[in-house]
Amino acid sequence: MSRDCHAEALKQGASGIYLLNITTECAMNRPSHLPRFPTENYLNRELGLLAFNRRVLAQAQDERVPLLERLRFLCIVSSNLDEFFEIRMAGLKEQVRAKTPITTHDGKTPLEAFRLVSAEAHAIVAEQYQHLNDVILPALEAHHICFLRRSAWNEAQREWIRDYFSREMAPVLTPIGLDPSHPFPRVLNKSLNFAVELEGKDAFGRSSNAAIVQAPRVLPRVIRLPEELAGVEYACVFLSSILHEFVSELFTGMNVLGCYQFRVTRNSDLFVDEEEATNLRTKLQGELSHRHFGDAVRLEVADNCSPAMTEFLLAQFALREADLYRVNGPVNLVRLMQVPDGVDRPDLKFAPFVPGLPKAIGKGANIFDCIRRSDLLLHHPYQSFAPVIELLEQAAVDPHVVAIKMTVYRTGTDSVLMQSLIRAAQNGKEVTVVLELMARFDEEANIGWAARLEEVGAHVVYGVVGYKTHAKALLIIRREEGILKSYAHLGTGNYHPRTARLYTDFGLMTANEEITQDVSEVFKQLTGLGKARALKCLWQAPFTLQANVVKAIASEAETARAGGKGRIVAKMNSLLEPEVINALYEASKAGVKIDLIVRGVCALRPGIPGLSENIRVRSIIGRFLEHHRILYFLAGGEERVYLSSADWMERNFFKRIELAFPILDPKLKRRIINEGLKLYLADNQQGWDMNAQGAYPRRRNSRSKPHNAQGELMLMLGG
Repeated sequence: MSRDCHAEALKQGASGIYLLNITTECAMNRPSHLPRFPTENYLNRELGLLAFNRRVLAQAQDERVPLLERLRFLCIVSSNLDEFFEIRMAGLKEQVRAKTPITTHDGKTPLEAFRLVSAEAHAIVAEQYQHLNDVILPALEAHHICFLRRSAWNEAQREWIRDYFSREMAPVLTPIGLDPSHPFPRVLNKSLNFAVELEGKDAFGRSSNAAIVQAPRVLPRVIRLPEELAGVEYACVFLSSILHEFVSELFTGMNVLGCYQFRVTRNSDLFVDEEEATNLRTKLQGELSHRHFGDAVRLEVADNCSPAMTEFLLAQFALREADLYRVNGPVNLVRLMQVPDGVDRPDLKFAPFVPGLPKAIGKGANIFDCIRRSDLLLHHPYQSFAPVIELLEQAAVDPHVVAIKMTVYRTGTDSVLMQSLIRAAQNGKEVTVVLELMARFDEEANIGWAARLEEVGAHVVYGVVGYKTHAKALLIIRREEGILKSYAHLGTGNYHPRTARLYTDFGLMTANEEITQDVSEVFKQLTGLGKARALKCLWQAPFTLQANVVKAIASEAETARAGGKGRIVAKMNSLLEPEVINALYEASKAGVKIDLIVRGVCALRPGIPGLSENIRVRSIIGRFLEHHRILYFLAGGEERVYLSSADWMERNFFKRIELAFPILDPKLKRRIINEGLKLYLADNQQGWDMNAQGAYPRRRNSRSKPHNAQGELMLMLGG
């Protein structure tokens, strides 16, 4: 055992065995923690998520951001809110319906939380559409990117649009009149629909006063007019505007009194009893179709929808007034994401960025030779994800490689990495893939890859029942000079080439024997059976990760109480786990200086006198999605640095397979401290500092030198 890893193991307590035994006995089905501090010292999770979306909305309102990117941020808010309603709000509503007596760590009942969350969600949506109509659309028009209202169509435009309706829309539309033989149709989750009020009788003498028109998802929501007809370079018409204008052609001889777009959001959590399912993949495939028709949780309607139709729609979906969102514009802003992608105006977008490559990896180099010489650190998206792809591609065809093992959480439907694994299996390599079928909203893609991998003889396992495999690990075993040599890649982000261009993450490539042995042991746990053995270097959930984080925090507190200097800096997406929060409060009381860089929701209150005055919480929102998880402990000057796949949440600590891995190379450790922590703490352009009330004032200091962490990293590491 190396001196560094041996020291780490000793700090875990009896080489980690003591902690392992404790967590094996009680953490696997860990009860909810009772906070040691009053409930007012904890913030609400759902309100924290909405606060994050306000910060994203602020990007759309920031005039320093290019205009088309501001529209994109506006769409991202809608996408985030969709998932919020599908999962978090759906859960709250279920608790309210069941009259659940439990309270959250912040002391709120489900009903109290629902009322507060509903009010804030309504306020965000209202502000979002107001900004779209009052600022974004007029600004786009000033740049000759127009969304033509029906009232503004000239005769030539109207004829072109009518022809488009007749050719492209009418043939695929199915109007459904509501009468005893035509009940209200099943409405897909988040689909675009139109409620039509009618009067008169049809060809069969029926006199229904309402109909539903569902817009097929194959139809584009934004249609571009020919430039010669539009008079400007980009003129677009909303699908909803076209249908409103010509809906009467679907109801010949009847009088259309009103046509109103609407959209329903449904509970999208999947309910699969993994312990009862004899074949998890088959069971999950059967559940995916139900996601489209779960219980309704939100109804969005056009703001001109009549009171009678609104009341009728609410009744159809068993919703109340609090679940209604009236909007002045398209009910699905997510579909406007196609506009920035389809408009060729570089002056209105972020400047193109080309990620760099580490100098240690030359073009055409054997990547195994590079890793064997020294550990390699990749900082995405500033540095290319290509070396990870190259590592797997070389392994797939290298005659010396005998086995490849990999975890897959999210990877996409057209992953080159999965193609390399398939090719490796076809080439006779022993390929093992731990594929997480329950990766939310990626279940269908993962099921597809599972089938394709099995077809070529790869071993596909679905991890451990009841525990999502969220760790990011790749292990390659290669025969060199008669012995087997292992190489590992460990990361903070998914093996997903597309998100690697958008998310900030670190990835470590190493041939360190003790780290690779630990990774091998983790794969043995995931694919086989038996007691978990102590790991030498890695911290692993659900066994040692949370306990070691708490112990490391407590160690800094102990140092500070003894008169030494305690320091903690941590970066993550979410901070919710109460035992860790309690440990941070105790460390702050002991005098430890703590900086937390938390992109999303944080339940800890910073700056409370006598409790958390030594804690500062920051959120960075910028061009790229902040995603890496970094742990820094001063440790008496040793400076222990870990990278992790886990946020500080109960689910990550106790209901997932997660890894935190140490950075042992001093140069790489210094890089992470500088690139992943110091630059972010200095950022006064994209930083939001959280106050004790849970609000996030924008951090601005005009008297100091401007610092933009993402911008500086692009200059530092880009190609």
